[in-house]
Amino acid sequence: MTDLTSTQAFWLGHLFHASSRQLALSEYAVEQRLDLAALMTWEKRLAVQGVVVPPRHRPARFVAVEVVR
Repeated sequence: MTDLTSTQAFWLGHLFHASSRQLALSEYAVEQRLDLAALMTWEKRLAVQGVVVPPRHRPARFVAVEVVR
């Protein structure tokens, strides 16, 4: 697929922007006032249509902590 519709380009642009800024989609959606479910739906839809979708930034959920006594 080479030509994107304006809607596909809109969502793909947001996905690339979130990825390049290393933001979780949930954080990016709040910041940009986007519907998170729509953003995730378009991420999946574009991938199924054969469009290269950028990798998600997934922040670490656990942080290693060293206890010093």
